[in-house]
Amino acid sequence: MSEPVKNPAPVKNPEQQGVAERYFESMLWNSRFTVLLAVVASLIMGIGVFYLTAIDVFYTIAHLSHYHELPDAERAVLKAQTVAHVVGAVDGFLLGTVMLIFSLGLYELFISKIVAAEGDSSSSKILKINSLDDLKDKLAKVILMILIVMFFEQAIFLKPTGPLELLYYSLAIMLVALALYLSQKAYQKK
Repeated sequence: MSEPVKNPAPVKNPEQQGVAERYFESMLWNSRFTVLLAVVASLIMGIGVFYLTAIDVFYTIAHLSHYHELPDAERAVLKAQTVAHVVGAVDGFLLGTVMLIFSLGLYELFISKIVAAEGDSSSSKILKINSLDDLKDKLAKVILMILIVMFFEQAIFLKPTGPLELLYYSLAIMLVALALYLSQKAYQKK
């Protein structure tokens, strides 16, 4: 037999509480505002990552201005490097997005709902966080995408030389596809 569930302590009216208890509870409740440090730091870090990545994109595009003048061998090298930089830029923007989602999620969970997001028809569901599990799920999806992009960035330069290396390469691609499939299945269940 299972034990009966005990009722939690009854909620007291403010008149029934002592001064010390009210003060302590007020202080305890207001301590949630320390999360603002993480919110602001995450937001600044996200903006910083967006800035760094945008600068990298600018310089990548600037290097391409002489692409048509290069000999074929140098053009092939520049093309491979550019693809790697583009993949790196996607990775950077995804990381900035993680920091933005984390910042917004912490704010909504601990401080207050963002009224501007609730009333705006253009706001995305990804920016609305209702629970810690919501935040973890949304961050996990973006982190999975970052890992896939990082894999792609490394895989660009892989040149399998033997059947075993080709098999490993194929297995790695299959595992990435499986991870995407499983994450999509988990999303559809919710």
